[in-house]
Amino acid sequence: MTLAKIQPRSPAKTLRSRLWFEKIMALLVLANYSLVIFNLTFIPLRDFWLQGRVQFLIKIGAFEREIPKKPIKVLPFNVAYWYDWVKGIEPYRETENYLQTVDKLNQELNQNALQDPAQNSVSNQKNIDIILANLQQQSLEMIDDNPFQVSNKTGTFERIKNKMREHIFGTRDASSKEAFEVFWSRQSLSERGVRQELNFFDREIRPLLETNYFRPVGENGEPVNNFGLLDFPFFLIFLSEFLLRTWYISRRHIGVSWFDAMLWRWYDIFLLIPLWRWLRIIPLIIRLHQAQLIDLKAVKKQASQGFVANIAQDITQVVIVQAIDQVQNSIKDGSLRKLITQHQVNPYIDINDTNETVEITWMMAQLIIEKVLPQIRPEAEAFLNYNIEKALTQTPAYQGLQYLPGFKNLQLQLTEQLVSRLYQGFAEGLQNLLQEDPVFNELMKNLVDKFRQTMGSELQNQKSIDRLEFLLTDLLEEIKINYVERLSTEDIEVILEQTRALRQAVKTTVQ
Repeated sequence: MTLAKIQPRSPAKTLRSRLWFEKIMALLVLANYSLVIFNLTFIPLRDFWLQGRVQFLIKIGAFEREIPKKPIKVLPFNVAYWYDWVKGIEPYRETENYLQTVDKLNQELNQNALQDPAQNSVSNQKNIDIILANLQQQSLEMIDDNPFQVSNKTGTFERIKNKMREHIFGTRDASSKEAFEVFWSRQSLSERGVRQELNFFDREIRPLLETNYFRPVGENGEPVNNFGLLDFPFFLIFLSEFLLRTWYISRRHIGVSWFDAMLWRWYDIFLLIPLWRWLRIIPLIIRLHQAQLIDLKAVKKQASQGFVANIAQDITQVVIVQAIDQVQNSIKDGSLRKLITQHQVNPYIDINDTNETVEITWMMAQLIIEKVLPQIRPEAEAFLNYNIEKALTQTPAYQGLQYLPGFKNLQLQLTEQLVSRLYQGFAEGLQNLLQEDPVFNELMKNLVDKFRQTMGSELQNQKSIDRLEFLLTDLLEEIKINYVERLSTEDIEVILEQTRALRQAVKTTVQ
């Protein structure tokens, strides 16, 4: 029995598997961050999650209007019913009892008419009166106690009172206590219609009362918050992935410890911190980019250019000024003087038995004479011809002879021949210089050496060297003042724009 040989996985398959893992983890971080944002915004948006309705209130001074007139139902179910326990939210007892009393009134009115002695006994009518009196008393106590203050929803309570004032008196300047007392009276219900009034309450008042809640305070002095229970499974997953990933990085890269690998993945630390959970946007964006779910190259490019634009001015000034200061300090501490003195005292060290100065001069002369001059001859002759003709036309003798028949053509022929012979003679003379001539080479060497020695000797003069150091120091100081400062204040954005234009031109050329 032979065992099949295990084929190693190809790099492409490994890369695809790793990419799929990155995508799964990135989506998991996205789900966790969505839950974090939902938790942070749940209290401010609880009215929406409770009723699933959308309605905007526009208020400018005394003007106030709800748009649209009737709320639009958006959510088919009550999200707050499932999530209130996370925030420790409980129904507020006073408003809850108030709504239960209204429900009792509805039950009594469904069974018995408000005014129909033929069908209702005195006891049934008495029960209705007791409930109405109870609602009036509860309304007065609610206005005095303001139960909405605990949940920081006093504005909602003001809306309730304003709606009741406008409904009963047609104005907001009336007493809210009187408005509730009149609304829950037998006379008002009979005159306005019981069912119409209760429908108004259920449509306008009840939804606002239902938004009130009570949130107990824990032993730490903060409102109860059970979000840690929801976040804990994500914490376990992120912690396990962080430890395994950093361990793998430390094993894969030589010289990288486990702690170094943790610093390598520094942004994942935000996934493990139970505080400031909104900062998890940092690892989320990085992971989505690594998983190729979003492309941040353009953002990264703009961010880096913005960073360069902010620090380029300071870096430019610091670097150039520091370099100039170092040169100035070298001049002031006598480095230039030592260089000139040592060059005269110490013998020149030749490392290859070649005079580089002579060789460079010879090479450049050979290049110019043999390659450059033959190619520029037409342009050079045209240039000389023009200048000679211009010089002749300015002489008095030429001005008198130019009217003779045939003189113009003769002058052109003579000028062309003269220029051609001059250029030919100049080129041949230079060609002769290129011929191997030991005497010429020796004279050139002596000339260069004498020039260097004489220059060095003259510079050693105390007056000359002091003057040279003074002038060089002042020159560098003027460069700092006039040019470095201008460069530092130059518009960096213009430079970046030019850089982008050059890159685009190169890209277009390559394509």
